[in-house]
Amino acid sequence: MVDTTRIPGTDMQATRIGLGTWAIGGWMWGGTDEEQSVRTVQKAVDRGISLIDTAPVYGMGTSERFVGEALLENGRRDRVVLATKCGLNWSGSQPYRDARPERIRQEVDDSLQRLRTDVIDIEQVHWPDPNVPVEETAGALKDALQAGKIRAIGVSNFSPEQMDRFRKEAPLSVVQPPYNLFERGVEDDVLAYVREHRLTSLTYGALCRGLLTGKMTPDQTFQGDDLRNMDPKFQGARFQQYVAAVDRLDGFAQERFGKRAIHLALAWVLAQPGVGVALWGARRPDQLDALAEIDGIQLTQDDLAEIDRIVSETVTDPVGPEFMAPPARNQAAA
Repeated sequence: MVDTTRIPGTDMQATRIGLGTWAIGGWMWGGTDEEQSVRTVQKAVDRGISLIDTAPVYGMGTSERFVGEALLENGRRDRVVLATKCGLNWSGSQPYRDARPERIRQEVDDSLQRLRTDVIDIEQVHWPDPNVPVEETAGALKDALQAGKIRAIGVSNFSPEQMDRFRKEAPLSVVQPPYNLFERGVEDDVLAYVREHRLTSLTYGALCRGLLTGKMTPDQTFQGDDLRNMDPKFQGARFQQYVAAVDRLDGFAQERFGKRAIHLALAWVLAQPGVGVALWGARRPDQLDALAEIDGIQLTQDDLAEIDRIVSETVTDPVGPEFMAPPARNQAAA
């Protein structure tokens, strides 16, 4: 297993690869299977992954319940840094931003029950709420920290300016931005901020919603509520560009390391300045098997330059992950 990194302000150490559990919740991933999901979490922990990241909105409580069940046996809870989130609410299957202090307090208590634990190791604000001052949200989490309900505080999808305001009211340990070979918009601001203030980043989306697995074909289709039906990366001519880029990256990985694009994608994230932990999403136990192949990839500056060249030559119409941003309360109601 890869090296560990420290969670600032605590004595917690986490492996630099963490398990992301959005898909386990089923919502926007075409459903879920409880037995398979539980086994996935257990296999991750048994293989040495010591950070599990989840959220209430992943299946509207489903992911947290499955994670909580998975960690009950064989002392697994004591072997992991358990991270969840708050600051989103939902109506039916429509999430919206809600980081009011009363909502934060309710979410922390609900997560403790669903996760079957007496303390949450890292509680993160999922998205900034434009209708609630950052300071009020930070204050509610500081109260939870002082009450012993959580051990550390994080934010996800926040700008440096928002983090500055947050840190004036509460200690901040963790920052969770989207980041992968194709989505690098946080490099010059968020990851630079992480380095400057010695925080730990938990980057999400290392495989770009499965695109970087190398398993997708140009005629790939997605069923039901799968979020890739709304992701502009997976539409029309742009999708063809990304598939072609992955094909070239896969060829480079095979020639240079005897590995595949899926291994290269994770190794690339872990090699970037400011990255503490890269989250690896999985919903089936076999989707963890590729992790065993990461250790043999040591990227040189020449390798990184070649990767950049492949991406820039192939993806001529890039787009970021902005489509995933949930609406504010007033927008959702409208």
